[in-house]
This record gives sequence, structure tokens and C-alpha cells, in this order.
Amino acid sequence: MLRTIRKLFGHERGNVLAIAAACLPLIVGAAGLSVDTIQWTLWKRQLQRAADSAAIAGVYDRQANAGSTSNVSRTITRDLALNNETWMSLLTGYPTITYPANAGIQTNQVNVSLAIQQPLPFSSLFVDAPVITANATAAGIMLGDPCILALDPTAGSAVYFSGNAEVKMPDCPVFSDSAATNAAIAKGSSAVTAKSVGAVGGIQQSNNFSVKAYYPYSASVPDPYADVVPVASEMHCTTAELDEGTSTSTIGTGTGQYNCFSALSVKSNKSLTIPSSYTGPIYINGGSIDFKGDFTCAACTIVLTNSSTSTAATIGNITANASANVNITAPTSGTYKGLAIYQDRRAVDCNNCNKINGNSSSLITGAMYFPKQELQYNGTGNTSAVCAKFVAKRITFTGNSGTNQFRGLDQCTDYFTDGGSLMIVRLVG
Repeated sequence: MLRTIRKLFGHERGNVLAIAAACLPLIVGAAGLSVDTIQWTLWKRQLQRAADSAAIAGVYDRQANAGSTSNVSRTITRDLALNNETWMSLLTGYPTITYPANAGIQTNQVNVSLAIQQPLPFSSLFVDAPVITANATAAGIMLGDPCILALDPTAGSAVYFSGNAEVKMPDCPVFSDSAATNAAIAKGSSAVTAKSVGAVGGIQQSNNFSVKAYYPYSASVPDPYADVVPVASEMHCTTAELDEGTSTSTIGTGTGQYNCFSALSVKSNKSLTIPSSYTGPIYINGGSIDFKGDFTCAACTIVLTNSSTSTAATIGNITANASANVNITAPTSGTYKGLAIYQDRRAVDCNNCNKINGNSSSLITGAMYFPKQELQYNGTGNTSAVCAKFVAKRITFTGNSGTNQFRGLDQCTDYFTDGGSLMIVRLVG
């Protein structure tokens, strides 16, 4: 045997064989470590993705339950059953779930830690099976309240900009609660400047949007005025219409006064000014609003409702045409705080029912609220309200409606409380 080995050392081919034999353990070891490294990296990546998904699911659960953590564990367990692709069971005691305190704009935080242990094919010959861990923290990020909010849960183009409509609200989000793939659209020569555009569903890509961020497939934004309900006992009704011929001294809640009328209209080249001494709601009892002339109300809410308690009671609409000049400033306190125009949610859904048309030049300070119908701005109307909010089932800006320089709601605290209803969920750690 020794003689054979000496011959190999003295032979060129024998030397190569000897060197190859000596290097073989290194080659096999390097290959084994490479395979183990790739396998460990894959497991780590899969586990981290599972932790990320679980933390995000936990935040969505907290947001859906007013911050409660009572159901988060079940939600995370369900999410891990769907998204933990490591095929390995978690170590005993995992997942661990904690709830970091709110910090600034980060709310409803959820932290998830996961751990698995599995021998690696090669390195397990020499070392114990490694413990692979992953940790993720997700939070709801408050983005403020939208200045334009469409409540329809299914409609395509629930927020729609077309024609030459120009909307400038650089400090305001635009949001659609619709789950449609085209929940918010800007077409034609429209120009929309906003803080962001978001939707429960998709947002159609458009160069007409000039925004800092898009937030498709987000959580829905709740109706900000869902708790506001007209009370019939507060309505002092007359069968007469409120128009330019009405004696304004009869507007009020005192003896011989009324705050509830069958309709509201101002004819062309006529005007109606509500006395500044009256700061309550003006109820329109089953009728509609038709502005062709000038209307001014310094601190009131126009409420389209019906004194009947029937769920099928008739609810009117609003139209502002031609050269109408509508100046409404919402009250800064009371039930209708911040609401300039309110439509009862018993209204029957319809398209193009509520319009500001033609050359309407209006200054509306406060919210325009049409939860069951579409609100449409058409033609060359120049609505230049500083503090304004549009909440409707569907909202359309078209024609040449120039709605310029709307402030963010956080700058309009006399009328609105910027409660952070618009939120996105993202990983923060």
C-alpha cells in the first residue's frame, strides 16, 4: 500500500488525484453550507412575510373594532394559517402578540413575533438546529379627514372629475368608499390637486391627478354625519314656501315664526337674505331648493327633510342655476355644526338630482351632505369656499367648475374636527 502511495506522489496524474481527494471535503462542505444558507434565508423570508401579514391583519381587526384587542389573537391565528408558508409549526409559546401604545399618528399598533426550529440538511451534522425568528409591528396611520368623500360602496366613478373642472385642495385628501376597480376617476381636461386620492377599491391612473400619494384598497371611511338626524319636534312648519317675497321677520322659532317651509326658491334677479340674528337650521319640509337669484345665510344649515316620520317620506333636492349667487356659512356649534346643506338620508337614490349649474358663483362654508344621492357641480360654477367639505353618495365635478383653494380640515376647526377617519395600515417596525 505504501509503495502504491509513493508511486502516486511521483506521478503527475497521481498528484492531481491526491490533491482532489484532499480538497473533496472542502468542496462538499462549501456546497453543503451554500445549500443550508439558501434554505435558512428562504425560511427566514417566509417567516418574516408571515409575521408582516399577521401584524397588518391585527391592525385591521383593531380598526374594525374601535381599537379593541379582544379578537386580534383569533384574527392573527387565521392569517397565519393562510400565509405561513414555511410548512413548519411554530415553537411553543408563539406567536407572541403585544400592543405598543399609540405614538403620534400611529394608532392601533400590533406587534407579532414568530419562531420556528428545523435542522438544516448539512450543518445539522455539526451544530444544533437553529431557531429562526421574525418580528413585525404594524400600525394604522392617521391621514386626517377627506374634504371629498363618496359613500357609495359599489359604484364605479363614485368620485368623478371631468370636463375642465379644477379642484385645488393641496391639504385635503379625496376618498371613495366604493370597492369598484375605478372608484375615483379624473378625465378630460380636469385638474385635481389634493393631498392624496384613496379608495376602498382601485383608482384609475390619470395625469389629471396631482397628489402626494395614492391609497387604493384602503379601509373605508365612516360617514362623518351618521349621527345627525333631524328631529320633527324641532320643526315649526308652515305650508308656505320660503322665497324672496317672504318677510324675514317670520323666520325663527318664536310665536308666529317658522323655521320649516314647504320649499326654498329665489327667482332670477331676486335676492333673499336670512337675518344674521337667526343661527338655527332652516328645514325644507318635503320640497326642494331652486336658486336662480341670490341667497345669503350667515350662520345656518339648510336641511332637506320631512316632518313625517315615515321611512318613505319625500325628501327634496337642490338646484342652483344660471347666475345664482349662493352664500351659506354653516353654524359653528349645535347639532348641525359645520353643515351648510344637509339632505335627509331617507332620500331616494338618483343621478344628477343635486346640481350647481351654469354660471353659479357661490361661497359655501361648511359641509354639503347628500348621503343617499349624487352631488354634481356643472358648467362654469366657481365655488371658492375656503373651508368646505363634500360628502355624498356619489360626487361629480364637471364642466368648468373651479373649486379653488380649499383648506385642510385641520385649518377649519370652527366648523370641522379633523378626527383622522382616513387611515392606512403599514408596517412601522
